[in-house]
Amino acid sequence: MVDTSNVSRRPKILQDNDFTEYVIAFDDNRLASNLFGQYDQNLALIEQRLDIEAITRGNQVTLRGTKEACDHAHRTLETLYEQLSLGRTLDDGEIEGVIRMITAEKSQLVLPTLEKKAKVKFAQISTRKKTLIARTKTQDDYIRAMAKRELVFGVGPAGTGKTYLACAYAAAMLERGEVDRIILTRPAVEAGERLGFLPGDMKEKVDPYLRPLYDALHDMMPPERVERALVSGMIEIAPLAFMRGRTLSNAAIILDEAQNTTAMQMKMFLTRLGEESKMFITGDPSQIDLPRGVKSGIIEALDVLKGVKGVEQIKFRGEDVVRHALVARIVEAYDAFVDNKKEKDISPNSKCNE
Repeated sequence: MVDTSNVSRRPKILQDNDFTEYVIAFDDNRLASNLFGQYDQNLALIEQRLDIEAITRGNQVTLRGTKEACDHAHRTLETLYEQLSLGRTLDDGEIEGVIRMITAEKSQLVLPTLEKKAKVKFAQISTRKKTLIARTKTQDDYIRAMAKRELVFGVGPAGTGKTYLACAYAAAMLERGEVDRIILTRPAVEAGERLGFLPGDMKEKVDPYLRPLYDALHDMMPPERVERALVSGMIEIAPLAFMRGRTLSNAAIILDEAQNTTAMQMKMFLTRLGEESKMFITGDPSQIDLPRGVKSGIIEALDVLKGVKGVEQIKFRGEDVVRHALVARIVEAYDAFVDNKKEKDISPNSKCNE
């Protein structure tokens, strides 16, 4: 068993103005090999992201670059090594997440030496089947907010994990006995919720629209338990229109695709919150499908509830995308396009202002 209290020996540091060289030796050869990756591919990713040079020799790695970059690389390796020592596996997403977290932790970037503890502690969601670790600073804030607040908004672009993490946290609450049930809802058939013409019972009608939520639950819970919970009502699938008149107590309640709610629907939903319950509301205000002229309920709610005690608003950005590096670049390109278009629209030389 690996002693994680001292996962590596203190690095040897050689400095020349802004150039720094760290020599770090890890105690466990097998874990060090897994840390570096096959053909040192994990180190290659760290080199690329942090603009350093990493040279291995056995269980030892030499980092060369600016002091700040080497500080980041050292803390990244220490954190990843500790994850390996706890039996976890590494992939590109985990490595990217650790790098993002470390470079975002401003308070820990100004340490005068590396003698203090250098590992970053991430917020986690643990179930019997899986443990999720925050991959960005915003994800870390989001998980901590769900633990502290009764109502949490997670808004931002696709691929940032806002819905997936909400489902995971709800599943963890159910396993720990903190709630009696999970309630999943979202506006179905775009914003109209015209479900009557669809074949099958209510579950079959809304299944296609709630598939992302199902997928997340199956990642957190054994499939047979999910199915039993659906039959028993411990997990309830309900279209947003069917929430009116109910009080939802002892439940973890998730409203997904909330950008497609009207202001009236959002107010109705928010007032369903009962005792010992938590609500997680997710949406992307840049992808509203409501008819022209109809204000999105989530946009109004974010304004109305700003500063209200017990409510937390977490806003994800393009750099929080964790699906694929290209997805992040796509989101950033669209954001830049929209910003550029807005600038042209308000330009004194634009036709609309002539």
